[in-house]
Amino acid sequence: MSDEMISLGAKLRQHALTRPDAPALSCGDVTLTYGDLHRRTNRIARGLAAHGVKQGDLVTLGLPNGVGFVEACYAIWKLGATPQPVSFRLPKGELDAIMELAQTPIVIAEFSHAIARPLLGIAELAAASEDDSDLPDATAPISKAPTSGGSTGRPKLILAGQPGVTLKDTPEVGGWRLNAASIAVLPAPLYHNAGFGMMMSAMAQGCHLVVMPRFDPEATLAEIEQRRATWVYLVPTMMNRIWRLPDEVRGRYDLTSLQTLWHLAAPCPPWLKEAFIHWVGPEVVMELYAGTEAQAVTIISGAEWLLHRGSVGKVTAGEMKAVGDDGADLSPGEVGEIYMRRPEGAPPTYRYVGATAKVMAGGWESLGDLGWFDKEGYLYLADRRTDMILVGGSNVYPAEIEAALEEHPAVQSVAVIGLPDDDLGARIHAIVQAKGTVTPEDLKAHLADRLVSYKQPRSFEFVDEPLRDDAGKVRRSALRDARLTTPS
Repeated sequence: MSDEMISLGAKLRQHALTRPDAPALSCGDVTLTYGDLHRRTNRIARGLAAHGVKQGDLVTLGLPNGVGFVEACYAIWKLGATPQPVSFRLPKGELDAIMELAQTPIVIAEFSHAIARPLLGIAELAAASEDDSDLPDATAPISKAPTSGGSTGRPKLILAGQPGVTLKDTPEVGGWRLNAASIAVLPAPLYHNAGFGMMMSAMAQGCHLVVMPRFDPEATLAEIEQRRATWVYLVPTMMNRIWRLPDEVRGRYDLTSLQTLWHLAAPCPPWLKEAFIHWVGPEVVMELYAGTEAQAVTIISGAEWLLHRGSVGKVTAGEMKAVGDDGADLSPGEVGEIYMRRPEGAPPTYRYVGATAKVMAGGWESLGDLGWFDKEGYLYLADRRTDMILVGGSNVYPAEIEAALEEHPAVQSVAVIGLPDDDLGARIHAIVQAKGTVTPEDLKAHLADRLVSYKQPRSFEFVDEPLRDDAGKVRRSALRDARLTTPS
C-alpha cells in the first residue's frame, strides 16, 4: 500500500477524529455521526472476530438497506475481511451456492431459512462486546465481492481487484462528483454493485449519506427536499416511476438543491432521459456505463447527451472498441461486440470465482454488449450478445430460471425470454412445454422458494412443440422476435 493510501477502517477513524460530530449516515429517523459510526463498528468488528472472522475472509452479507448494512461493511473491513453482499430476499438454494463459493465463516442476515453457517444479526454482533476502542489497523486484500448469476445460470463472485483502501487525503471532489459537503440520497439496493460502490465513495469522502430502506417514488422526492440533498442515484426503473407520478405530486417537491443525479445499471429510454434533463437540468443528470468488472468506463452528462442522443458517453477510463464477428476492429458507425481493456500497466480490476471471462488477444474482454462508436468517440449500445435480461437494473439470466422451472415434474422443457415493459424495462416471460397438467399458479408456487422475486416470470405461455433442438439448444432471440411480432 502506497503512502497516499490508507485502509477503509483507518479512513473512518480519521473522519471520527477530525469531524466526530458531523452526520455520517442516516436512515429514517436514525442518524449516526462519524464518531458514532466509528465506535459502533469497532464493537461490531469485535463481535465478528469472536465468531471467527479474520483478515482475508469473504463475509456474506444479506441485510436490507439501513444503518446496519453500512455498519456491517465497516466492521468487516476493520478486520481486513471483505463484504460479500447478497439480496436480503435470497432463497436458500441461491444462498447455499454463493456461500459455497465464498467459503464465508458466517452470514450476517435475517434469513428465515436454515443454513449451514452461523446466522447473525447486527444487534447480536454489537452486543457481543462493549469495547469500542480502536482495533489494530488491517487492510482487506479485496474491497468487495458482489455476485452475478452468470450466463450458465450458476452464480459467480466478482472479486474486486482493489484492496480495501482509499486516499489518505480526502480530495476536494472525489469519485461520483461527491465531496465532504455532499448530502447524498441512496434509494437503490446497497447489495447491488453500483449502490455498494457509491456507499463506499460517499463514506470515504466524508459525506452525509442518506440511505432509504426501500425505493418509493414520492418518498424519494420528499427525502431530497427534506434533506436538501445535493446528490442522488437512481436506476431507470426508479426514474420511470417518479415520472409516472401525477404532475401535481411531482411538482410539489423542491429539487433545486440537487447538483448531481446519476443513473446507470440499465438502458434509459431516450424520452425518459430527456424528461429528466429538462426537469432537473442538463448538468445535473449524469450517466455511466461499465460492468461490475470495471475494466473500462464511459461517462456522459445531460448536456452532452442532448448533442449525442442515445449515447452512453466517451471512454474516461481504460479502453473500449467494437469488434466484428471475424475479430476485426470496426469503423465508426459499425455495430459489433464491445470489448474492454484496463489501462496499460494497471493491475487487474477483478477476478471471477465460479466463472471465466470472455477474452481475446491483447487483454481485451467482453461483457456481451453490442454497440457502435461515432466519429467523435461516443459509444451507443445496440443490444446484448447474450440472452441476459435487465429487470429494473438487475441482471437476470434465463438459464437460471429455466433450470429451476425444469425441476417441476410437469415441465418437459422451458425457454425464458425478456419482453418489453414500460416500468421495469423488461418482464420475464416463460415459454413452457408441459408433459402433464400444470398451471401458472403451480409454477409460481414452485419458484417461490427457489428464486428471488425479481427473477420470477411475470407471464407464462404453454406450447406443444419442443423448444430445444437435438443438441439441447434453444434460440431465445427467435422466440422473442416471434412474440414481439405476435404478442403472447
